[in-house]
Amino acid sequence: MLFRRFEGRDFAEVLQIEMEAFEDHDPYTYMNFYEMNPEGFLVAESGKNITGFVMGYRSSEQEGRIFSLAVKKEFQERGIGQALLQIMQRHFRNRNVKYVRLEVRASNKNARRLYSRMGFVDCWYEPGYYIDGECGIIMKKYLYPAGLYEDLLTDNWPVIS
Repeated sequence: MLFRRFEGRDFAEVLQIEMEAFEDHDPYTYMNFYEMNPEGFLVAESGKNITGFVMGYRSSEQEGRIFSLAVKKEFQERGIGQALLQIMQRHFRNRNVKYVRLEVRASNKNARRLYSRMGFVDCWYEPGYYIDGECGIIMKKYLYPAGLYEDLLTDNWPVIS
């Protein structure tokens, strides 16, 4: 599995994954995000196929936000989402961001379980957060300063090329 920055040629495959994963989607959001935050748009690639992606940006001096994370259904449960999330956390940590946050559908039990395993905690609920009226759960995680635990985790962190 290769983890790398998104490139324009990945657009169609990323949109396909996004449409499979999310009910409400806007393809322009992804190109706009890439134009404004190219360093925060990463993909997982197996062979010549995109298997997943993550998008994140610095939302304030102290906080980074995971805007979107998705993995193709046939590649789920293989650690790809976890690896993408780890890479994005390292990206934030290296920029001295202290917290990372994300939003998740209350009904998305698999994603909530992954985020909890990775140290994210439920902070609050947003009623009617999604276009269909479903509740969103805001989750956050404290990021330790860069270098503090890197020596212990080096072998477990995916490498981005």
